[in-house]
Amino acid sequence: MINRFYLENYLSFDKIDLEFDKGLVVFTGPSGAGKSVLMSSILSLFGTTDNNAKLSEIVLEDLNIVDDNYGIEKDDEIIIKQTTGIKTRYLLNNQTISKKNLKVFTSNFSKHLHLKDTSDFDSKKIVKFLDFLTSLNDKKYQIILDEFNTKYEDYHSLNKRLNKILEDEKELDDLIEYTKFEIDKITKIDPKVDEYDELKELKSNLSKKDKFDDIFTEIQPMLNETHKISNALQLLDVDCAFFDDAIAEVNNHFEKFHDSLSHQDDMDIETVLTRIEDLSSLNKKFGGIQEALDYKKQKELELEGYENISFEKAILEKNVKRVYSEIEILSSDISKIRKMNLISLEEKINEYLEYLYLENLSISLLEQPLDETGIDKIEFKLNDTALGKISSGEFNRLRLALLTARSFYEIDTNGILFLDEIDANLSGKESESIAKVLAQLSKSYQIFAISHQPQLSATAHQHFMVKKTDNKSTVKLLNIDERIDEIARMISGENITNEALEFAKKLL
Repeated sequence: MINRFYLENYLSFDKIDLEFDKGLVVFTGPSGAGKSVLMSSILSLFGTTDNNAKLSEIVLEDLNIVDDNYGIEKDDEIIIKQTTGIKTRYLLNNQTISKKNLKVFTSNFSKHLHLKDTSDFDSKKIVKFLDFLTSLNDKKYQIILDEFNTKYEDYHSLNKRLNKILEDEKELDDLIEYTKFEIDKITKIDPKVDEYDELKELKSNLSKKDKFDDIFTEIQPMLNETHKISNALQLLDVDCAFFDDAIAEVNNHFEKFHDSLSHQDDMDIETVLTRIEDLSSLNKKFGGIQEALDYKKQKELELEGYENISFEKAILEKNVKRVYSEIEILSSDISKIRKMNLISLEEKINEYLEYLYLENLSISLLEQPLDETGIDKIEFKLNDTALGKISSGEFNRLRLALLTARSFYEIDTNGILFLDEIDANLSGKESESIAKVLAQLSKSYQIFAISHQPQLSATAHQHFMVKKTDNKSTVKLLNIDERIDEIARMISGENITNEALEFAKKLL
């Protein structure tokens, strides 16, 4: 249960510090006072809504939670804190926790029941809950369900591949032609790794050749007379080895350059330039020659796959048919087990409907085309009337019975339920029936509710009034006399009558 709630600097609330008891806790007050803001700020600490308060905190106890990830042991006090600065941070017992993980953690012991959600009767949601309920009663059922889920995933994957092949088949000739065209473009060029850099170097050397030949023609006579310089150095008794070595080195460079081009004398420079251009186009398109070769290999494999498509299709069709047959058998077995356990869910909802002055709810499993939940579709009828044809009051009470029944199974004793205006737009009799259901539930759960009706407010174990004055909201725990006044206000409006006061006393 929530033992304490603290809030600081959030919208119209400056600061509140509330302590809660077990049972039913009700917030009332005029419209616009801040009841929904208050409830939302509490829910934000359970990861279900957003809250930009400077600081908010709840203290939880008696939850019997054990969680090794956060070092929580049975009977430990749990503190959840949220702070807002540059960004919003959540802390669980002083350990940082993400909003998503906070929601997962608190979902083990809390549930937010809001009647504005019209998806509660969604067939797939109910089927999944029925599976959960069935697994509680039959541990072997989960094994069958897991096998079905695994095989359905296999079927979905195989069917997806088969559909891709069937789509490809429609354009197979175009795909084969395009793939061959892509392969031929690279095959005609027949690129080699590192060839591009070698050709660029060759191009550079060829461009130097003519210039070098002209210069060499001019310096050749000088090179032929270098022996005279050596003779002169010798006459001067100077060792001429350094000069001879230098001239030999120069001649060596010239010869190496000539040798490097000797086998390319007949090469056409235009051919080299065309080759470089072809390789450059591959570099631009694929990012490199190796990447172009990899792409060619990939296309060759695709072409091989297209050519083998008929064989692959036959194998896939066979496997799809086999797996589908297996999941059909499993879904049939699952449906039989569901039908046996559907009765207990129907009985539990009808148990709560009796408090709500409704009866004769029937839940049926209808057969539907097989999907990820099996072959079952859930249908609800109240006194043989489809949900779409019952009154809004009946629908709301039926939804409460469903949600309450689900909470009975999904949340252990000492859980926490949040109800947002659960009795809005209901008659006095209907509000009284909801109060009875919640009074029964509050023996096991701590329940927080916003209410505009006197019946539910009179049933509360704690009654808080939210009031706004000069755009500032406050929350006050009411004593018995204050509760009489507040309930009387809810009955007769701001001008409280003696009759309203007497009726309030009677309700309490």
